[in-house]
Amino acid sequence: MIQCVHAMFYLAVWVAFAACSAPPVPLDDIIIEKTFEPEVCGRAVKVGDYVRYHYIGTFPDGKKFDSSYDRGSTYNVFVGKKQLIAGMDKALVGMCVNQRSLVKIPPQLAYGKGGYGDIIPADSILHFDVLLLDVWNPEDGVQSTTYLTPPTCVRKVEVSDYVRYHYNGTLLDGTLFDSSHTRLRTYDTYVGIGWLIAGMDQGLLGMCVGERRIITMPPSLGYGENGDGSDIPGQASLVFDVVLLDLHNPRDSIAVTNQVLPEPCPRKSATGDFVRYHYNGSLLDGTFFDSSYSRNHTYDTYVGKGYVIAGMDEGLIGVCMGERLTITIPPHLAYGEEGTGSKIPGSAVLVFDVHIIDFHNPSDTTVMTVVHKPEDCEKITKNGDFVKYHYNASLMDGSHIDSTHNYGKTYNIVLGANQVVPGMEEGLKDMCVGEKRHLVIPPHLGYGEGGVTDEVPGSAVLVFDVELVEVEEGLPEGYMFIWNDDVSPDLFTEMDVDLDQQVEASEFTNYIMRQVTEGRGRLAPGFDPYRIIDNMFSNQDRNGDGKITESEFRLKADEATHDEL
Repeated sequence: MIQCVHAMFYLAVWVAFAACSAPPVPLDDIIIEKTFEPEVCGRAVKVGDYVRYHYIGTFPDGKKFDSSYDRGSTYNVFVGKKQLIAGMDKALVGMCVNQRSLVKIPPQLAYGKGGYGDIIPADSILHFDVLLLDVWNPEDGVQSTTYLTPPTCVRKVEVSDYVRYHYNGTLLDGTLFDSSHTRLRTYDTYVGIGWLIAGMDQGLLGMCVGERRIITMPPSLGYGENGDGSDIPGQASLVFDVVLLDLHNPRDSIAVTNQVLPEPCPRKSATGDFVRYHYNGSLLDGTFFDSSYSRNHTYDTYVGKGYVIAGMDEGLIGVCMGERLTITIPPHLAYGEEGTGSKIPGSAVLVFDVHIIDFHNPSDTTVMTVVHKPEDCEKITKNGDFVKYHYNASLMDGSHIDSTHNYGKTYNIVLGANQVVPGMEEGLKDMCVGEKRHLVIPPHLGYGEGGVTDEVPGSAVLVFDVELVEVEEGLPEGYMFIWNDDVSPDLFTEMDVDLDQQVEASEFTNYIMRQVTEGRGRLAPGFDPYRIIDNMFSNQDRNGDGKITESEFRLKADEATHDEL
């Protein structure tokens, strides 16, 4: 038994030794073992393609004889044109970028019986660990693939357009070599006039703002045989992931779209008008930069006089009150190459969604429209009349300001006494009881630049719907009191109740009030009667001693410069 065991042991050792020392089994053809396959194979190598790849060459026993990694450079060559050993020429066909394969090549498809100098002995089987990094063909052009299409595309990139875009630039194997995102600044350039590498010049054509596109180009349309001397190797295909943010042409003027016109539109804005409008401002890709709504205040300016950017100056001419519109402004009519810093980049197209609230001209007067006029209209209002009226007040955009109907009583004033804004004064003249008017009052005849805090914005055009309810006829101009009957020839004596040859204030007041009560005299309506009488007394009290003597006492007819009696 022991002898048998020993015999079997020696036999096993011999077999193992024989296996280790035996020459490799001959190969009839190449053997390819894929050690890594990319999830997506965008393109497989074909005969005639140019490839860039890394490799490690070893013998079957693992001994390395060559490596592209050691040289710090890929191996670059045409496939299928006998620029490689036959086995490698064959093995590369069908490989995908980023695929890694172990290729075993028999000597008859490698260096054969002659070997290769002192490096590769005759009849050597060669193993190559190959990583394919790039593939292109001399017939290749630019390949563009859109993976995000905007919902609307008003305009596409054409030759000579100026564009702003972001990009990530990679080699075909995904190695990043540059990105505008890392610089936090778009790449801004003209297209199609040689300012870009040829492949990008072609790849940007036809893009829409907001579109995202993969642009792939062979080295002949990129950086060619020499690369860029830094991050892009020679003969490298380039891949750019591009998003277009902006687009214009130096010949562009403003574009007005999305107009919503009010009905009616009795007047359109003109040069020299003062306009109040709200707006939302954004870049062409939708990036918001400013809004008047966020400040809860309209933007107020003269138009056509250079107070705003040229494109807005032009876009606000010929608009109606209440109109809504979108004004798209190229940079040469906006903030130009410099932009405004943090919010508006240089060479940016601007988009303003505008709502015209109102406008006026400094030469405007009150616009009065009679809505209803009674048949009997013989007696009309004039300065000095005490009028009572109802009104509804609003802004031109319909925003409610105030209404007398809310208080259940009329608004009462004396016409011509500056008790209301000048525009209302004008609008209430020559009106008869029961008449209704629609008044449009420009701000210089309303509440001016200051407006009324929390009620009327500055420089606002006002709208009043007015109904005249009652009129009390006023006194002749310059009079605060008149006699209805003939004046008593003994007026002073009648006032001097205590017969002390002087009239005190109380005697004067009681007398005038009695004349008014008994209908023999009238005080100016709409004013405090006692203040009128006090003023009359002061005018008669020449020496200011609080008493009127007969020598001081005069009627208005006797002295034209006083309005007392």
